Amino acid sequence: MKNNIFKIVFLVLLVSSCDDVLDETPDNRTSIDSPDKIAELLVGAYPEAAYASFLEPMTDNVGDKGPSAEEVRINQEMFFWRDINDVDQDTPTFYWNEAYAAIAQANQALASIDALGGGQELDGLRGEALLCRAYAHFMLVSIFCKAYNPATAGSDLGITYMTEPETVLLGKYRRGTIANVYDKIRQDIEAGIPLIEDTFNVPAYHFTKKAAHAFASRFYLHTGQWQKVIDHSNLALGGNDTSVLRDWENFYRPRTYSEQTTRYISSAVEPANLLLVSAASGFNRFHATARYQLNNPKRDELFPFFNETGKESAYQVFGSNDLFYNLPKFTEYFKVTNQATSTGEAFVTFVLLSTDEVIFNRAEAYAMLGRLENAVADINRSYDVKTMGFNPSEDNFTVADIQSIFQPDDPNLYTPFYNIPDESLAFIHAILNLKRTIFYNEGMRWFDIKRHNIEVEHRDIFGNSFVLPKDDLRRAVQIPEAAQSFGIDENPR
Repeated sequence: MKNNIFKIVFLVLLVSSCDDVLDETPDNRTSIDSPDKIAELLVGAYPEAAYASFLEPMTDNVGDKGPSAEEVRINQEMFFWRDINDVDQDTPTFYWNEAYAAIAQANQALASIDALGGGQELDGLRGEALLCRAYAHFMLVSIFCKAYNPATAGSDLGITYMTEPETVLLGKYRRGTIANVYDKIRQDIEAGIPLIEDTFNVPAYHFTKKAAHAFASRFYLHTGQWQKVIDHSNLALGGNDTSVLRDWENFYRPRTYSEQTTRYISSAVEPANLLLVSAASGFNRFHATARYQLNNPKRDELFPFFNETGKESAYQVFGSNDLFYNLPKFTEYFKVTNQATSTGEAFVTFVLLSTDEVIFNRAEAYAMLGRLENAVADINRSYDVKTMGFNPSEDNFTVADIQSIFQPDDPNLYTPFYNIPDESLAFIHAILNLKRTIFYNEGMRWFDIKRHNIEVEHRDIFGNSFVLPKDDLRRAVQIPEAAQSFGIDENPR
């Protein structure tokens, strides 16, 4: 099987080997010698692959629609938390390869910046490259490794953190520890954020300052550094105005399915979108029809007609029955590569970072610090734009409301590496349940399941129960076979 982990660098090596027989370089890949060329290189420094396709069916957001639904291999295998080594789009291997390809782009950009002598003119590009490198590594360690735990991170297997362009073809690679990976991610974030410049033609496809702070907010949420979460969240949100959130009541509910999907991934009119990517993916073709997705019980659980305010939820589930239930979040762009045969490649735009995520990062950090009034204010802001006819003077929750309505039945439902104060437990429950709904079908729930060590139960239509217990080793998606062949140890099972 062809190894794509560092495919960009392999191309560079191949072209370089031709220097003795060619009078001039056949393309620009070996002469990234201007800011414009570096900027073009960074366009590809974002993983152009889907993770929702294989993470969502692992979560508690999905149910069994039965044999009448579409059988999709990746959807079925991940529902049962099985290791899978398929290499096509929408698989873990495809994401792994595309993430490392993005890292290779970022590292080449950094090397080219250094070759040009650096300087203020290139600082913005350096900042973007550092954030891209940090983001791709963070996603890899979050998917293919155990959840971060400072007590065990020094020995838990991480991933290979690449900081330089490859100079050896088909080299051997070793995994660092999670502690080592997280430390390097932090260094890249802290070095990159001050350099970011908001000078992009289409900002939502790049690490702007707000997107960079949103990513930092997510990173520090995973490490439990609550004040840093709040600080970066404040900078990403730019205030407490609900106008930066995704307003389902006013801008989605009144519109058609097509209009809603168009707005959901808009880089121009949707202020909630801080970072988007156009990924090679067929997810739009099966996300509604695959067997293990939104069935009737899960629809009632996640999208009840009335939410906790007692008013109608602004979410609108489309589909006449559970064979087609879905929310309008995805649309496909088909790029024709051969006009004669009408063949090509499908692309889907995914939201990687949003203000909706950031406000919940901040709310969770407030709750963990005991700043409950601040936490409930952020929760209310989300309900405001996701509830029909929400009236803050009548419908806002109080601290006592949260602690009464959202107290989980099981006090051991959440067992992260840190202790959750008793007074904050209901807030964590409220926040995580809201996130299940808001980020349904985007794969985001899986990261909360890992971070809080939540047990997951799946049931088939015959009533059989399949459980992923706390601390189960299958929570770390298996390292692709191709990567193992290059010396990267597999995850234990």
